[in-house]
Amino acid sequence: MTRLPPTPHSLSQRHREKGLTLVEIMVVMAILGTIMAIVAVNVIGQLDDANSSATRLQMQRIEGDLALYAAKKKGRYPSTSDGLEAAAKYFPDSKVPTDAWGNEFQYFAPASNCSKAFELISYGKDGQQGGEEANADLSSCDEDEG
Repeated sequence: MTRLPPTPHSLSQRHREKGLTLVEIMVVMAILGTIMAIVAVNVIGQLDDANSSATRLQMQRIEGDLALYAAKKKGRYPSTSDGLEAAAKYFPDSKVPTDAWGNEFQYFAPASNCSKAFELISYGKDGQQGGEEANADLSSCDEDEG
């Protein structure tokens, strides 16, 4: 038995069955949009936490660099007025590091909020004193609490 060639009607029927309708595409796009929104909310929250952790690690690294400075200067740390710039050659690339948000650290010697020889403060994401969550200030005096 021989087959007859397909008719134009049967070709258009097959073509229609292979594609997606506009409604199906819109449903898929809505589902993808919902998933992306959920993921974005979670990722943004994690990014703020990661920046806070990176800033705390940077503070610890600066403390180590300042300890090297003090060892070379007979136990003396830079004064508040000299700032971190006085110890710049002890930092990587001889540059004063910034926090994870690109803001400069505030340096006070001696520390005013603890018994350490100095205190480093990051004003957080917004770069302004005070704040909550990602905008909260981070201090080297309370790093053991964090």
